[in-house]
Amino acid sequence: MAVSVASVTDICRSARAASRRLAMLPTAEKDAALNAIADALEARTVEILEANARDLEAGREAGLSDALLDRLLLDPERIAAIAAQVRDIASLPDPVGEAIDGFRLPNGLDVAKTRTPLGVVAVVYEARPNVTIDAAALCLKSGNAIVLRGSSSAAHSNAILAAIAAEHAPDGAIGLVAGGGREELAELATQDELVDLIIPRGGEGLKKALTEVATVPMIFAASGNCHVYVDAAADLDMAREIIINAKTQRPGVCNAAETLLVHAEVAGAFLPGALAALRDAGVELRGDERVRALDGAVTPATDADWDTEFLALTLAVGIVDSVQEAVDHVNRHGSGHSEAIVTGSYPAARVFELGVDAACVYVNASTRFTDGGEFGFGAEIGNSTQKLHARGPIGLRELCSFKYVVRGDGHVRG
Repeated sequence: MAVSVASVTDICRSARAASRRLAMLPTAEKDAALNAIADALEARTVEILEANARDLEAGREAGLSDALLDRLLLDPERIAAIAAQVRDIASLPDPVGEAIDGFRLPNGLDVAKTRTPLGVVAVVYEARPNVTIDAAALCLKSGNAIVLRGSSSAAHSNAILAAIAAEHAPDGAIGLVAGGGREELAELATQDELVDLIIPRGGEGLKKALTEVATVPMIFAASGNCHVYVDAAADLDMAREIIINAKTQRPGVCNAAETLLVHAEVAGAFLPGALAALRDAGVELRGDERVRALDGAVTPATDADWDTEFLALTLAVGIVDSVQEAVDHVNRHGSGHSEAIVTGSYPAARVFELGVDAACVYVNASTRFTDGGEFGFGAEIGNSTQKLHARGPIGLRELCSFKYVVRGDGHVRG
């Protein structure tokens, strides 16, 4: 049960064969494998940390940003959290065979619409070694085989994590495309006879590279240019706490806020204190002219700033004259990930909820909650910013399709 290290095609072919067995694997066997993976992660923590240290050293030498190094970092607490998430996934209901709908036709045929695994899922991701385990665990529980293709910056971490997971899964169920460049990525993206779905988890560069060559269907778990809008009817103390959390708790992740929008009616009361608090937290501020009229220390924002996922302690700040103007700004510049409004007005909240085109819309809460674990999914492969077939955190049910099972009693069509 070692992790696959063969060619891309061979790995995908093994995954296809494994997917047939996984589709029929009893829930108890899947859960036992997941719990064994969790135990092994904890037992081999030192080995994992040694591999991760090699990646971190190489990343520093390559000049990776602090945010990317934070994504890459594993420590005992993070490994324990990953193991806990695997156990959480094991404890969740098995989606395979779940009845979505059912009815009896006038002729007596019973029709059941039930969840089924997709088959083979390929996940392409950047410097996030935790994704190796999250994705493998979710696919195993949902009856899918998985082909993993991480970035070279996490090569040692991904290799040990994938090997640990594969040792406790059916042969071929977890394959790792190690190393390689654009050629291997293109080969994986064109395995349409063997792979049912690709989920790219990364920035716009990865998205563009795959879009140019892929023949396999894709769901993008791509960038997060997220906004917090402070409405005229906002509780300003609440708003300050929300934007500080959304921006500073972990700035290098996709659900961190990148832009703060404030209604003109409360800008004078809110921005001086909020900007000072953000600056004290180390945030670089870039604002429009009306923001800079209130705080001359703010750097002028460029047109590009409104479209940028900074993944750092940098925040664009703008003033708007209505909730509708905020909605228009979000839809023009956002990436469809997570957007928040802070308001005490139900009508304003409804305008924002209905008008913003995003996977997750928050009312009086931080964007940082967009996460499979926080949503009770155990973990996530990523957060889909598309509308078909999954949107938002990609958990167990999002890794399933469905089939119609029709039961009769000798029925023939006349």
